[in-house]
Amino acid sequence: MNRQVLLSFDVEEFDMPLEYQFDIPVEEQMRIGKLGLDAIQPILDLAKSTLFTTANFANHFPNEIKALSTTHEIASHTYYHTAYATEDLLNARLRLEEITEQKVTGLRMPRMRPVLMEDVKAAGYAYDSSINPTWLPGRYNNFHLPRTVYTESGIKRIPASVSPGIRVPLFWLSFKNMPYSLYLQLCKQTLAKDGYLCLYFHPWEFTPIEPFGLPSYTRRWCGPALVERLIKLVNDLSKEADFSKMNQL
Repeated sequence: MNRQVLLSFDVEEFDMPLEYQFDIPVEEQMRIGKLGLDAIQPILDLAKSTLFTTANFANHFPNEIKALSTTHEIASHTYYHTAYATEDLLNARLRLEEITEQKVTGLRMPRMRPVLMEDVKAAGYAYDSSINPTWLPGRYNNFHLPRTVYTESGIKRIPASVSPGIRVPLFWLSFKNMPYSLYLQLCKQTLAKDGYLCLYFHPWEFTPIEPFGLPSYTRRWCGPALVERLIKLVNDLSKEADFSKMNQL
């Protein structure tokens, strides 16, 4: 098959409750993140993936990240998920390379924050996947940006997939809140139009996150039920395309 599914996970400390004034200690953030990483192992056994990993998380679980790097791509999610400084771009890449003993070429900013491609290039990356080219209330309005892969300042930019035309986002929240048949149909339409599909999730979604004060639309389809739902998607999309690491696009 020539079509590709770029399945990715943002491997990170589970700090999302802090956005909703729910206090969660760093140790608990790491525990939930690791539980999620364990929970998605059946999915990782089925499909090559790209794991955008914070260096902070990798520092806590270096053996696990190194082991995953033998099959999957480890890319950078900067150093910390909440705090950010420009020097984190380089420091995170170097630390992840030290842990995995492999070249790290990709970046995704936490929460899809804007980042200057000049800074990304200076830090030694080859591609960036920090764009959701749609409108998300309270987050961003990226309708003006290209919907598919393009180059900016010498960096390949790989946006998260949105449907052709009206740009329905196909990210993690859509997977949780759309009827499965509609989501699959939009994925197939996008794959047919673009030749690839770029999807992203978070390991912590695949744990029971009901107790952490998150809005209901973020908690729907969490834990083992979400694992089964994503396994179904992987199996269905496997009939349409090959699963590839993002650095293979």
